[in-house]
Amino acid sequence: MLNQMVLQERISKVSQAMESMKNTSINEQFPIGLIDIHLWEWPQGVGLYGLLQLHEATKDPKVLEFLESWYNARLMEGLPEKNVNTCAPLLTLISLCELTGNKEYEQVCEEWSSWIMDGLLRTGDGAFQHMITGDANDGQILIDTLFMTVLFLAKAGVYFKKPDMVEEAKRQFLVHIKYLYNKKTGLFYHGWDFNENHNYGAVHWGRGNAWYTAGVMDFLNIIPIEDGLKAYLLDTATAQVRALSKLQGEDGMWHTVLDDPTSYKETSATAAIGYGILKGIRYGYLDESYRQNGLSALEAVLKQIDDHGVVQQVSYGTPVGQDAQFYKDIAISPMGYGQALTLFILIEGLRVPTAD
Repeated sequence: MLNQMVLQERISKVSQAMESMKNTSINEQFPIGLIDIHLWEWPQGVGLYGLLQLHEATKDPKVLEFLESWYNARLMEGLPEKNVNTCAPLLTLISLCELTGNKEYEQVCEEWSSWIMDGLLRTGDGAFQHMITGDANDGQILIDTLFMTVLFLAKAGVYFKKPDMVEEAKRQFLVHIKYLYNKKTGLFYHGWDFNENHNYGAVHWGRGNAWYTAGVMDFLNIIPIEDGLKAYLLDTATAQVRALSKLQGEDGMWHTVLDDPTSYKETSATAAIGYGILKGIRYGYLDESYRQNGLSALEAVLKQIDDHGVVQQVSYGTPVGQDAQFYKDIAISPMGYGQALTLFILIEGLRVPTAD
């Protein structure tokens, strides 16, 4: 049975550790851009979304205060170049628009959502090209884009009452499924190259799959969606979860290359997959039979939180690779998104029904 007090204590420690993350205090060998919480990039964006979920669950004013101070400081510094990954912090900012009515926040969200529609590079079938800081990644799409950019676009479309944005977000989910979903396995590939028409190393990367498992459950709660498309997205998610359930270790963890047991176990993927499963069951999107998979993932993630609230066994930022060994060689380091995805599943754990 889940211990609510333990979950609440771990949530507090994990969130506090994330709020204080700085490169110098964790690991000097990795570039500061992915670890320092006080920068505007995708790891920080995922981290902020975790804190937003914490505020939604607890209504803790200190969490909201941290979020507002974070965005105010970044806006004062000036925002970076627009690309897929730097859109990630906007998913939380658009929610702060709803919570605070801050007009400066609204202006930023309106500007960036318009840029996504008119300025973000497109590749085959109009898919959002996975352009990142310093690299346009010509012809490349990645499963990560759905979480980093498309969720925000969907929410911005609803907030600003712009149906074209909502429809574009739906389209992006469909085109990414078209090129990245492996019908034989039920899993997702990391990327697709429209220039040479291949899935790179055709690797079923753990965290990449987790972006869909977690992202689609949030997507369905962001936008109004017609029954046919909703069924299609959930059919895909159910097939994926069915495949994932067979690959989960006895310890509740998933491997960084899902179907390669020689690859290391990885916490951020385990947390996000478990979160997607538990949330999907709570909303009636997934069958109750998968609950134990979600709970086993939760128990496994709890074991990866050290005494300081730092989540261990998290793979470093991972570009698309040409073979499984590339993913197996990715270093392990505490990361903002590791903290955040752990918050996702811990908070969802609080919502799991307990026996009387």
